[in-house]
Amino acid sequence: MTKSDPNNHQLKSWLLLVLLSLIWGSSFILIKKSLPVFSPGEVGAFRIVAAGLVLLPVAMPLVKTLNRRQVKFLLIIGLVGSFIPSFLFATAQTRLPSSLTGVLNALTPLMVVLIGAWLFGSLISRRNALGLLIAFVGVAILILYRADSGWNLFAGINHYALFVLAATVCYGFNVNIIKFKLAELRPVAITAISLMMVLPMAAIYLFAFTRFSFKIVHVQGAWLPACYIATLGVVGTALALIIFNTMVKLVSPVFASTVTYLIPIVAIAWGVWDGESLLPWHYIGIAAVILGVWVGNRRPKLPKS
Repeated sequence: MTKSDPNNHQLKSWLLLVLLSLIWGSSFILIKKSLPVFSPGEVGAFRIVAAGLVLLPVAMPLVKTLNRRQVKFLLIIGLVGSFIPSFLFATAQTRLPSSLTGVLNALTPLMVVLIGAWLFGSLISRRNALGLLIAFVGVAILILYRADSGWNLFAGINHYALFVLAATVCYGFNVNIIKFKLAELRPVAITAISLMMVLPMAAIYLFAFTRFSFKIVHVQGAWLPACYIATLGVVGTALALIIFNTMVKLVSPVFASTVTYLIPIVAIAWGVWDGESLLPWHYIGIAAVILGVWVGNRRPKLPKS
């Protein structure tokens, strides 16, 4: 009986890893499917509202235990970790295939390394630097090459890829602030409270400054895209966080971080299924990004004693 426990433990970890990869890798196609009806601002705001509301019961009892310093950093985390990226990703996908968006999102771990070195004194190893260089080449290919203009430098630049890069920079700040400024708080509490803090901003913007309510009532077929966004917030943010934290407890943060390499595969699969066309140079760029992320985050083998 005791011999089977480690196997069951490992099987559960792998099942959770696959599930998390499917959830986060599918988020980009959900954004794409909601954009024909809703604007990027409406998609981003409703995503935050849905995620914030589902975690509100978790957040409310914990607020009174916070001090002023924690409140300040949790507000920053709510902005750079959830609020701003939600708008950036939705804006990017108005002109960028969901598959490429998922690949560019894989740069997040490298942004964590760069920002950690810049602001918090973390060291960049040779392996990190090599990974950054390889990934940069891949990103350059994805940004500069387009089917309609080839390698024409000025006509070929897809500026909307920069919105995804900006979102990964936000995530880089988010992870480092949590690591260096809020290490005493549990990850679930950090996410729930930070979402609660930006929930009012998202709700006010959504219902006072957009046509979201009008579209829900008057636009035929609006409910299905709205369900896509709600799923994005509830499943892609709230549930995914619970799964990720469970994985960290079951195994280790290193194993949990391997989801970074699987998300682009899921995003590409959804994009191809939905009819997105990728040219050979795109696949080269995608491979370079994934290789760079893998090289930059690979742990060196410890010498045998």
